[in-house]
Amino acid sequence: MKKEIYILSTKSLFPEQKQILLDANIAVEEVDFITTKSIDFELGKVYDNLIFTSQNAVEAVLQHPNCDQLKSKNVFAVGMKTKSLLTENGFNVVAYTGYAADLAEIISLVYSKESYTFFCGNLRRDELPNTLKENSVLYNEIEVYKTALTPQKMKQQPDGILFFSPSAVESYLKLNSINDELCFCIGETTAEALVPKLRENKTKNRIIAGKATVEQLIQDVMTYYNC
Repeated sequence: MKKEIYILSTKSLFPEQKQILLDANIAVEEVDFITTKSIDFELGKVYDNLIFTSQNAVEAVLQHPNCDQLKSKNVFAVGMKTKSLLTENGFNVVAYTGYAADLAEIISLVYSKESYTFFCGNLRRDELPNTLKENSVLYNEIEVYKTALTPQKMKQQPDGILFFSPSAVESYLKLNSINDELCFCIGETTAEALVPKLRENKTKNRIIAGKATVEQLIQDVMTYYNC
């Protein structure tokens, strides 16, 4: 009898996303290894262009009472879903990429004479700000949400783990180890966060989604397990 596949998702999935796996006889456990929360913030000095690298930042800004004042500005974004959320809410996205490092390169090469306000969280990564600084691009940051790690000790070792952010990787590894589990990562940045641990265990069990979406990651699980 074929062994049941057990997948751990490090964040809650939408019911329809989870159902795809369940329909393929894949057992799924969902544990939120990070939590995000919008915070109060002042718009203060906002430059001519806006940068968003996550949906969390967009959702936080949409809650601000003066949000509509920002919609006349051009926006640079990371991620198709971030772009879609911005567009659906009346923002003009002039450029978007799959990764922050790529967006920083485009800004530095093509739009370096412009000025930018980067809406971010407390655990934002350094690639984009560092590249802008190195290329003397004028920008500032406004922190609009906070991410907190919520590590939990797992009782059962999964066959595979879905990782959606470097923060989730960090949180998971606080109380758990990775041995033979296959790690499905939503993007290269998330996969890179696993590198030190995977080297330690002499395994390269990483699959990086061809497109940085939850749906693609689920499809990768289905493909790997021939479902």
